[in-house]
Amino acid sequence: MSNPYQHQTLPFGQAGEPPLWAPYYGAPFPVAIKRFWQKYTAFSGRASRSEYWWWALVAGVVSIILQIITSAGTAGASAGTSGATTGAGLIIGGILAVVWGLATIVPSLALVARRLHDVNMSAWLMLIVLIPFLGWLALIVLMVLPSNPAGQRFDQPAGI
Repeated sequence: MSNPYQHQTLPFGQAGEPPLWAPYYGAPFPVAIKRFWQKYTAFSGRASRSEYWWWALVAGVVSIILQIITSAGTAGASAGTSGATTGAGLIIGGILAVVWGLATIVPSLALVARRLHDVNMSAWLMLIVLIPFLGWLALIVLMVLPSNPAGQRFDQPAGI
């Protein structure tokens, strides 16, 4: 029996990626980002470590850029006699941060749920972040764990 999660071999030696319902182990950067957006609200199924961590990298870089824009707006603000005025960067950075957050919160939660499924854990464990201080650390540890073959119970192939 062949492994359905391996790269599929296509004619002429081209490698294909697994179907969307399956995790893509060793996903390259652009494919991982594409799959993140394609599986926008998919809380079922699984996600590989590479799919999760490539997205974490993108989300972190965008957050840093938005923070720089917002900080530049704060530094550019001048204090007047009637109080502090805000710079354009602060307003633009704030708006962009809100738009980014609203656009990515649902797919990010879905990705965390799929990653937990890949390590054979319930998606409800993402609520561990509600524990002050240690919750985020515990979730990061769970995201680092290797895949567990028993997590296949969360797979729902299309057409079945």
